[in-house]
Amino acid sequence: MVPSWRDDSLGTMKRVALWLVAEVGEGGTFTKERLRGEFPGVSQVDRRMRDLRDFGWRIDTNREDAGLDSHEQRFVERGDPVWEPGRATRKTGTTAIGAGRRREVLQKDGHMCRSCGITPGEFYAGTYEGAQLDIARRDVVKPDGTKASELITECKRCRIGGKSVTADLDRVLKETAALSSTERDVLSDWVANDQRQFSRLEQVWSEYRSLPEDSRRRLRAELGLD
Repeated sequence: MVPSWRDDSLGTMKRVALWLVAEVGEGGTFTKERLRGEFPGVSQVDRRMRDLRDFGWRIDTNREDAGLDSHEQRFVERGDPVWEPGRATRKTGTTAIGAGRRREVLQKDGHMCRSCGITPGEFYAGTYEGAQLDIARRDVVKPDGTKASELITECKRCRIGGKSVTADLDRVLKETAALSSTERDVLSDWVANDQRQFSRLEQVWSEYRSLPEDSRRRLRAELGLD
């Protein structure tokens, strides 16, 4: 039998998990104000809720779900039943990312999104929306076939769209080994500068790929393809 979230003998994290299941429901939204109102006098209830992510609970903010307001959160998916005996032991490698570690990752990533290259405050092309950077966890396939979770800097847009992305280091290393000496020299220059200059042709191709279908059709007609 699932205990009640109102049971004061349970720890705060367990009570919050039970409250999410009983009162919010998967897919439901709530605010920090509502959460704090349900647990009056309980210190750090926000942090205890965030701790649930270490046990497979998915609770999105507007960083992951652009449809949410800044004060809203969504209970997306239930994880481990932490209220059961022995299920609330923190798992290895899933500790929260501290401020110092965040600064270190940002610095090593050049303070830019490693998926699209945008920098903090820079406007997305064709918009007045400034980019916000955050630290995400990304699965990486190692050369021996094992998978590890590593930290990476991503912007809000890429973080939302890349939840299921897995990086394959083994494939990248093998493809690099297959390059010609000239290609390796070019790649070495890009890696050393952490930057690649795209040609005008490549930039037009990239912009074409981002156009809606009606606009893509216009360019195809311009090229005599339709």
